[in-house]
Amino acid sequence: MEKICLLKFMHRWSGIKLPCWMQLCTLSLALAFFCLPVRAAELAPPHVMLANVLRSEVTLTDYWVSEKFDGMRGYWDGVKLLTRSGKHIETPEWFTAGWPNIPLDGELWVGHGQFSRAISTVRKKIPDEAQWRMLRFMVFDLPAHPGSYSERNAALQPVITEIGQPWVHHVEQFKVADHAALRTMLKRVIKQGGEGLMLHRGGSLYQAVRSDDLLKLKPYEDAEAKVVAHLPGKGKYANVLGALEVETADGMRFRLGSGLSDADRNHPPQLGKWVTYRYNGLYKKTGIPRFARFIRVREDMTFSEQAVKP
Repeated sequence: MEKICLLKFMHRWSGIKLPCWMQLCTLSLALAFFCLPVRAAELAPPHVMLANVLRSEVTLTDYWVSEKFDGMRGYWDGVKLLTRSGKHIETPEWFTAGWPNIPLDGELWVGHGQFSRAISTVRKKIPDEAQWRMLRFMVFDLPAHPGSYSERNAALQPVITEIGQPWVHHVEQFKVADHAALRTMLKRVIKQGGEGLMLHRGGSLYQAVRSDDLLKLKPYEDAEAKVVAHLPGKGKYANVLGALEVETADGMRFRLGSGLSDADRNHPPQLGKWVTYRYNGLYKKTGIPRFARFIRVREDMTFSEQAVKP
């Protein structure tokens, strides 16, 4: 209805002679108006499964277990590659050439301990060919497949084989006999430089919710918070950053003083940036994270993504 009204408005004014600059302004506004729905659709986040933290024992025979890759979530919607928040990832043409017209869910990953490099590569508006040569798409699910995860995982291997590109991998899934075997697998992955493990419930359907159908297991707890203040240092940290004051999505504020490198203290994350921190449980009275320490800036996260965290 709004578009029809705009067209009538433009038609009425078409018979009136206007200065060139006014004609250009009117045309620009009209084009912007018609492009809004398209841009909104491009920014709509993909409907992805979200993981809970494994906090208690589960029936492990119900789950498939794989390594948790420390990269950026990548979602191929059948046409373009998107971030979890729905932003279009600018890739070299060869990177997605020949990919199927069905959704693929995975992680854009460079290697162990290379999270920052992966994020830097993905965020560039003009793709750096050399950097993209180092990137791998670690695929772990077929979102549009109607079957259980066990069925989706079985169907995924022929898809990856058909793509036939060395930078596109099918994430290997394992079965573990018991929790002792799970802990052994976790230790092995951590020793190799990995981040942790993911557990997919074999009988679950692909649903865009956070549930125990998908679980993550790490040797530590971590979360994200937004930088709201830079606190000055004292003693050996005089004249540089002493700590970051941060705020979680639910409004809790606390300080991150440890884990910061000299580079972080001299050039701290900007206000409004989201950062990842590790911690060891919560204080019972206040709920503030115990022994919280700075890990890194999360350039790939937005406020809306933080707000859905448990």
